[in-house]
Amino acid sequence: MAKITQKIHPCLWFDSEAEEAAKFYTSIFKNSKIGATTYYDEASSKAAGRPKGSVLTVDFELEGQSFMALNGGPVFKFTEAVSLVINCENQKEVDYFWEKLLAGGQESECGWLKDKFGLSWQVTPTILLEMIKDRDPQKAQRAMAAMLTMRKIDIATLERAYHGKPA
Repeated sequence: MAKITQKIHPCLWFDSEAEEAAKFYTSIFKNSKIGATTYYDEASSKAAGRPKGSVLTVDFELEGQSFMALNGGPVFKFTEAVSLVINCENQKEVDYFWEKLLAGGQESECGWLKDKFGLSWQVTPTILLEMIKDRDPQKAQRAMAAMLTMRKIDIATLERAYHGKPA
């Protein structure tokens, strides 16, 4: 039996795409892996109305964070009320995660996107968080105002706004 090492980890509810989603996410994040997979047995398949032998759950890890993907059927859908934040060190990382996660998904404002499964992500450069927390309220406000005009975050544009330089 696998030992649980993380006290709290998210369970992501999918209709029937848990395995596909786990493979998709682990293909994007370098430090990732798929763990145990469980399957619907006779009793659970009858109770859930799912095919016996089909995937029930897939455990996976992204950058040290454990997740469980569950095939629970079409009852629940993802909403923007919950999102996963990716802290990016530079524009190259922002561009990479934005491109990979957006494939088949949908852009939103302020660095948010929905992936092809409907899960919301925030692709956020760490410098943005530093800028909007600046003790100089004018700098923080300029950075926030610039961010509010963006879909994918552009660090160079944020820096110009933060420093009060014209676009």
